[in-house]
Amino acid sequence: MVFESPTYRVEERVNEIELRCYEPYVVAETLVEGPLERAGNGGFRLLAGYISGGNKTTDGDSKNIAMTTSVAQDRVGDQYRVRFMMPTQYTVESLPTPNDSRVTISEVGPQCFAAIRYRGRWTRKGYERHCRNLTGAISQAGHTVLGEPVWARYDPPWTPWFLRRNEILVALDDQAFD
Repeated sequence: MVFESPTYRVEERVNEIELRCYEPYVVAETLVEGPLERAGNGGFRLLAGYISGGNKTTDGDSKNIAMTTSVAQDRVGDQYRVRFMMPTQYTVESLPTPNDSRVTISEVGPQCFAAIRYRGRWTRKGYERHCRNLTGAISQAGHTVLGEPVWARYDPPWTPWFLRRNEILVALDDQAFD
């Protein structure tokens, strides 16, 4: 099964790292408490509820919205933000209103990221190891990291762990692409 994902172009490769520029896209997102792994699961459930009909259209009905990838998660203060990209046919204005006030709709502007891709389980240990590899490579290449890392997971939980596609992305100063 193929799912829609944010559109980007690779500007440069540094060993296993890609420097990417992403186009704007619309997201449904929520903020959740808890440790890294549990926050991701809790946020996923809230957002899955929204796209599975937990919403209201302008005519009072509900609407199922197609799943996309990845499920993105990053730290915001003491919480984690979990995001689903919305299919590109939607705008902020055309999406149904979430029934749950913890789910919000917004547009993510164009961004530049460094990304590392890896396979494996969704564990804090794996996330931290690959995050260190990414930030070390970025620093060594002379780029400046902005903000918190984003953990992007692409596969459903029934995918065997050794086939799961995961990424960690860190926003870069736009000067990295000059």
